[in-house]
Formats: sequence, C-alpha cells, structure tokens
Amino acid sequence: MVDKKQMVECVPNFSEGRHLDKIEKIVNLFRKKAGVKLLDYQRDKDHNRLVVTVVGEPLAVKSAVIESVGMAIQLIDMRKHKGQHPRMGAVDVIPFIPIKNISMTETVDLSKTVAKEVFEKYQLPVFLYEASASSFARQNLSTIRKGQFENMAKKIKQSDWKPDFGEKEIHPTAGVTAIGARMPLIAFNVNLDTANINIANQIAKSVRHTSGGLRYCKGIGIHLKERGIVQVSMNMTDYTKTSLYRSFELIRIEAKRYGVNVVGSEIVGLVPMAALIETAEFYLGLENFSMDQVLETNIME
Repeated sequence: MVDKKQMVECVPNFSEGRHLDKIEKIVNLFRKKAGVKLLDYQRDKDHNRLVVTVVGEPLAVKSAVIESVGMAIQLIDMRKHKGQHPRMGAVDVIPFIPIKNISMTETVDLSKTVAKEVFEKYQLPVFLYEASASSFARQNLSTIRKGQFENMAKKIKQSDWKPDFGEKEIHPTAGVTAIGARMPLIAFNVNLDTANINIANQIAKSVRHTSGGLRYCKGIGIHLKERGIVQVSMNMTDYTKTSLYRSFELIRIEAKRYGVNVVGSEIVGLVPMAALIETAEFYLGLENFSMDQVLETNIME
C-alpha cells in the first residue's frame, strides 16, 4: 500500500532566547498535537532567538503555527528586544518546507493561507518570501528584513514595501513577519578566536553571495559576548549546490588574512544527513561512498 499522507516541515523563528518561561509557553503549543511532531528547538542568548522545528500533516502544522504566533505576540514586546541576530518581529520568519508527498506549489499555497490567517486573526502584517514571494525583490529574506524592527514602521509606508497581507502599519509590539516556502536551509555558524567584530563582518562579506561570495550562502558577523569571541553566522539556502565544507574552508582561508583561527562551528536546528555525509566525504577523502552505506539509512528502510 502506497503511503499518500502529506508531510511538511516548518521552522518558525521567534525573537526570544533568554526567558525560559516564555520559551516553554511557545514550545508547549507544538507538543502532543495530533498530526504534529516537535523535532527540535534551540535558543540562543546572544542572538536572543528561538528556532523551533516541527513536521506533520499540513493542516495540523498550520493550526499549531498560527496558535504559536498568537502566543508570541502576547509574550514578546519588540520595543524592548535586543539581540545580535537581525529581526523584524516577535515571530521573525515562518518557513514551510515540502517533505513528503507534497509539491513546492502546494507548500506555497499553504504558506499563503497561513499568512492570510495570521493577519486576519492578529493584525500582524506579513511579507511573503522565497518561493512564495509576490515579486523578485521580495524573495530574499535579508532584503525584506533590512532596517529591522526599529526602522520597519517607516519602511512599510513606502510604496514598494506594502505588506502582502496588511496595511502600511506595523503591529505596535510584534512588528511584522515573513512567511514563505523554501528548500531545506542549514543554519551554520563558524567561531573565531577573536573578539573583533569587524573581522567577522569582513569575513562574512567575503563569504556571502550578495557581496561576491558563495552562491547559496548568507552571512553576517555576530559577537558572542558570553564567550568573548565572534562568529560568522550563515544560512546555507541550498546545501546541494553550496556545501558546508566549502563555506567552512573559505572562512578559514579568509581568517588567515587577519591572523585569527577557526575554533569551532555549530549547526542550529536540524540538518539533512546528506549535507553531513558530503562534508565527511571531503575531509576523509572517501572514494565511491554512497548514502546506502549509512547504517541509519538502511534501518529506516
């Protein structure tokens, strides 16, 4: 019997990484929900951000996500929010990713339905991005987010920046959000043994696509105050075309220019196994290796 059940992934990012009570109230909305499985959630104090990863049936995921937006609006006041990661709203971004028996077109339709309901229920303005974008200029999340919460009230009044859902006015405490459909994204960060944020910014500029770097890489410099170091924080938007090891090696090369070293890296949220296998192949010099040789792949079958 062929399994026709559809499955979609959603990775909402909330602008709260420091208050455990607020984080638990948001995450609890995804626990024990029929048709939804909470896979992971990670908070970062420096970024002041919470990243939740869930999968499930489209309508069940839709319901849980919309409910979580309402909770975030209640708990998060962007007028008081400070953090290293760029953000423009209490719920900064809500991406949907097709996983099983669902096309990108259907996932785009789902994202638009969620966007419409989020605005109608909470009066939270929404921009559509990536595959759901209403224009080429709005595909890139960083372009939409430019100016962040502090400047969004002014930006949203410009003729080119009216939200796809909502009027030319931000939510007073929750700002705006971006919702869309996209390929699996890997949040990949590389740490450097320096506290000089200018170095991290220069390296990020060399790595990210918009300033001449790797095609499917977005990057910014982040100061990790608690550790006294800086980080090149990246979003790898298509790991099948720009590998993790490629961005890692480029950062290591660029770091040498400033006399600093890479001291570690991290992945935020979940990562496709294929991305790690490809990296292992590179560093181990594996020949003729395939996913069929991965133990977990055979067990899952």
